[in-house]
Amino acid sequence: MQKTVILNVVGLTPSLIGEHTPFLSRWQSTGKAVTVEPVLPAVTCTAQATYLTGKSPDEHGIVANGWYFRDECEVKFWRQSNKLVQAPKIWDIAKAIDPSFTCANLFWWYNMYSSVDYSVTPRPMYPADGRKLPDIYTQPAELRSHLQSQLGQFPLFNFWGPNTSILSTQWIADSAKFVDERHNPTLTLIYLPHLDYCLQKQGPDTTKVAKDLQEIDAVCGDLIQYYESRGAQVIVLSEYGITSVSQPIHINRILREHGLLTVREELGRELLDAGASIAFAVADHQLAHVYVNDPFYIPKVRSLLEQVDGIAYILDETEKPTYHLNHSRSGELVAVSQPDAWFTYYYWLDDHRAPDFARTVDIHRKPGYDPVELFLDPEIKLPQLKIASKLIQKKLGFRYLMDVIPLDASLVKGSHGCFPPSPSQGPLFITQQSHLLDSPAIMATDVYQLILKHLIEMSA
Repeated sequence: MQKTVILNVVGLTPSLIGEHTPFLSRWQSTGKAVTVEPVLPAVTCTAQATYLTGKSPDEHGIVANGWYFRDECEVKFWRQSNKLVQAPKIWDIAKAIDPSFTCANLFWWYNMYSSVDYSVTPRPMYPADGRKLPDIYTQPAELRSHLQSQLGQFPLFNFWGPNTSILSTQWIADSAKFVDERHNPTLTLIYLPHLDYCLQKQGPDTTKVAKDLQEIDAVCGDLIQYYESRGAQVIVLSEYGITSVSQPIHINRILREHGLLTVREELGRELLDAGASIAFAVADHQLAHVYVNDPFYIPKVRSLLEQVDGIAYILDETEKPTYHLNHSRSGELVAVSQPDAWFTYYYWLDDHRAPDFARTVDIHRKPGYDPVELFLDPEIKLPQLKIASKLIQKKLGFRYLMDVIPLDASLVKGSHGCFPPSPSQGPLFITQQSHLLDSPAIMATDVYQLILKHLIEMSA
């Protein structure tokens, strides 16, 4: 099989390639680029599962970045076991064709306990004293110590949160080259998330994200030159485009105000009680799975949400199949926002009653996606001083709460998940193997076959 590398440049769209991405602009001009019609929702876990299986969410089961686990009555986001993906993956198919095939997965999601040969994924340590320590999980296990002794500790706090920067993307790129030099995998999957941060904070305004575009262009240029010098063919791919937003929709507050959502009080703060609620929403960017525990209320909930400004449409059992969301993990209803709106997970009516984790970066405890974690609270007069005092507590081994995240959803300027307003604002696929692309646009499910063609046809 032909050595192939996929650079998953999150958030990259045709409209962002230009003066601030000189390398990618030149590289694209010598090959061919097509737009990708994304699946719904156009979010990380769903898009990646689709690309790696060639199946839609109703078949592979990844209906969002997180969902309601009905048997546990809990909302869980960002799970990591590859066994959650309910369809064969591309590396299994390739290995069946050629037993000598090997695959390295660098930070694509659901990267634990898979059948890839080499994997690296973030896996923080959580000691009993309440600290969160950066770390990774690898397969084989010894790769973990080799990587971090060579590259330093994975910069987790530059990977997500207010301190995001090119450092985490650069570390992933360096780890990919480290694995390649030692193991030479046939297929390498590399996740490069840098643009995801600035585009959600600033929106897709190239004048505001010029520096970030230049930084990711440099990382891509280095990787492409490295891999092409080793005889590999490179694919540049993205999962979704990020569009400008100005309207957060507090869907759970609406359900609560109508007596449908239940909370319980703990130490004067409120926690969503999903199992006791008639209805609640699991918000994930521009899509929300609405779970209705009592089917009698489905018509009422749908009628209520159809009146909410910013919601484009609601899918029920008869409409979910059209969008390939008819899976048991989906909500009884699925709400999709307008392109300029997005859903918050907020369910409290008084910020003083918000749970303690609401003001922290806590992607696993929150019952929904929270892009406000990218911001420091502007009401904190000396945020760096507050952070420094918290870090001192951390180093001394004390329990601490890094409560520096605001509760102001209006800060978010970019989102994704619904279908983009135009192809130029959606995901793309670029390759130098122009003969493998015979149309200006492809479906997300087509990416799987195109990767296989890159692996197989060149060696035929």
